[in-house]
Amino acid sequence: MISVIIPHYQDLARLDLCLSDLQRQTLPREAFEIVVADNASPAGEAAVAKVIAGRARLVICHTPGAGPARNAAVAASSGATLAFIDADCRPEPEWLASGLEALRRHDFVGGRVVVLVDEVATMTPFEAFEAVFAFDNKTYVEAKGFTVTANLFAPRQIFDAVGGFRPDVSEDKDWSHRARDQGFRIGYAAKAVVGHPARRTWSELIGKWRRLNSESFALMMDRPGGRGRWLLRALILPASAVAHTPKVLLSPALHSWKQRLKALTVLYQLRLWRTGHALRLLCSAPVARS
Repeated sequence: MISVIIPHYQDLARLDLCLSDLQRQTLPREAFEIVVADNASPAGEAAVAKVIAGRARLVICHTPGAGPARNAAVAASSGATLAFIDADCRPEPEWLASGLEALRRHDFVGGRVVVLVDEVATMTPFEAFEAVFAFDNKTYVEAKGFTVTANLFAPRQIFDAVGGFRPDVSEDKDWSHRARDQGFRIGYAAKAVVGHPARRTWSELIGKWRRLNSESFALMMDRPGGRGRWLLRALILPASAVAHTPKVLLSPALHSWKQRLKALTVLYQLRLWRTGHALRLLCSAPVARS
């Protein structure tokens, strides 16, 4: 049996779509279970259970964060294989079957993530940016040694050996690298596809990067020389926008020069914002004393 693990917080409409897509998997329905761990959504347990409508097991996790929610769902599950997906993702029909097939060749696996845009012809500047830069899981897996937790397959035996997701850090990178350090091999599953909606507004995009910056900062502070490396990374962020400009200009995800200009504008604005936020994190963090 496979256990599909879904963390959820106050996104009932997309959770409903995700569960509907999971009912259309090519694997027989009796071959997998679904466990939703709700992070104490303000809508309440009854509202979440109503949306689930018997399609999954519901557990409540009162510890904030997607990582603790995933850990709670894993603890309540029984499958020999764990398939992680986010509540706002749309798995394609062969997602589970393709992820299982890839596990025959690798110890744990990251699948392909496609950025979903509501209307391609009228995408917002932030959707245009995300269409180019968000969720390049092939590069994450093959060049950086980690997979996003929105599309991760791992045998339970390996998950137990590595341990659960740690809170307040970049949990996908942290978990994957802990697995790598124990000798487990990561692989990419191009046919195990999920769609993830693009952020449509500046506030949505900043919300995402505020969280990612904070988690990356916490992870880097665990390493020797973390403060200096973080400062260097913050200072080169604006210049990195120049290096990434050709990626926008050549991206097949964009279909007009207007869309490319939108994406470039967001690229430069976001890199400047990330620099400022990274410096604020550094200034507010206590300096370790020997």
